[in-house]
Amino acid sequence: MSELPKEIVVKKTVLNIGFDDTDSPKGMCTTFLAYKVVDLLKKQKTEFLDFPRLVRFNPNIPWKTRGNGAVSIRIKTSKPSKIKKQIKNLVSKYSDTKNGANPGLVFFESESIPSEFTKFSDLALWQLINRNNAKKFAKKNNLEYFYKGNGQGLVGAIGAIGYDFHDHTLELLSYRKKQKFGKERKISIKSVKEMQEKTYPDTFNSFDTKKGRVLITPHGPDPVFFGVRGENVGSLIHASKILKSEERLDGYMIFKSNQGTGDHLKHELTFETLKPYASGKLTGVVSNSPKIVKGGHVFFKILSNNNEFWCAVYKPTGISVIASNLIKGDKISVGGGVRKASKNFPRIINLEFIEILSLENQLITSNPTCKKCNKKMKSKGKGQGFQCVRCGKKSPRKITEKIPRSIDKQLYLPKISAHRHLTRPRQRQGVTNKSNNFKKSLPWFCVYQN
Repeated sequence: MSELPKEIVVKKTVLNIGFDDTDSPKGMCTTFLAYKVVDLLKKQKTEFLDFPRLVRFNPNIPWKTRGNGAVSIRIKTSKPSKIKKQIKNLVSKYSDTKNGANPGLVFFESESIPSEFTKFSDLALWQLINRNNAKKFAKKNNLEYFYKGNGQGLVGAIGAIGYDFHDHTLELLSYRKKQKFGKERKISIKSVKEMQEKTYPDTFNSFDTKKGRVLITPHGPDPVFFGVRGENVGSLIHASKILKSEERLDGYMIFKSNQGTGDHLKHELTFETLKPYASGKLTGVVSNSPKIVKGGHVFFKILSNNNEFWCAVYKPTGISVIASNLIKGDKISVGGGVRKASKNFPRIINLEFIEILSLENQLITSNPTCKKCNKKMKSKGKGQGFQCVRCGKKSPRKITEKIPRSIDKQLYLPKISAHRHLTRPRQRQGVTNKSNNFKKSLPWFCVYQN
């Protein structure tokens, strides 16, 4: 009797897929491409090892589109070659190259991510990385890569694979049907407000109550209908069910993200690293009296490590009033992005937060007050002291008084509608979300049935 053939063991490999810069200001979206990729992979019963990752990089890069977000997906597969070919085709199909997109796609087969990737990703978070450096990195590390246009998307594609999450949030992005791309989004404002009230603090930055403004819907022609940011899958699903719109949507996907972590401002800026478009923070002492210019914007200098740096706080942030009340000697920590030098100013840090560490005493000198008459004395002339005109009482010199400060030792953030994707909101101060509770059974992806 012949032996039965032994069961064939199919070897599976871990495949990391990174892509970026598939959108343009006129259309498409890198996260929508991710949605299409996941839909394809799910139909093939692919094993996912984590949520799709939406990594926001340095928000001060001048040629970025919207939130400067790149995507990576981590799967286990026995057919890596077939999947690579399919994804390459999707990148070509869903990239808006005719309107300036410069897509980059990277494949890396490995269970572990080398430290070189993490260092590259970390640098992309707060500095400007030349696309040629990304191409050199890909060649040096024997990566399979593909790009169109100038290859700028390779920076984010490599960075999204290498990003090391010390803290994370999640975002549920809901997508429109193709016939609705570019058309006005109509969502019930009342439902957005209700959603925020019912899901706080597990969701954030959904509605600006002071302005009555919805913050979850983009304004461009891209395929996203809304995006809800939060801490866990359950809260996001619950939030999405509260929202009301007459538009029939295509589906949703939940991303793991660094949004709301403030990661781009964790690096200390120095005289050497204060390069155009860099992001970071500084601690020092206010070294001049703030200047308020036309439009209500405020400029001042901070002395840090024996170097002076200009800081700018723009009125729309809502913290220009705080900046205008700083005085020489106040110790502060600030964070923001570096604007390149102009004809009128050297390099300036455009501030995204001000944290007051200590306040200098604010003193004013004035003529002494007559204790008997409770009236200010008049000067008798230079060096001759002061005298009360009513009772004749004299005093030799002016008095120095301490006046109360109108600002406190605390962290000041921009108003919610001026937050960037990466801004750590007030409710997340001191919060670190390290638990990676990814389960295949979680409803993190859904295409609605027609």
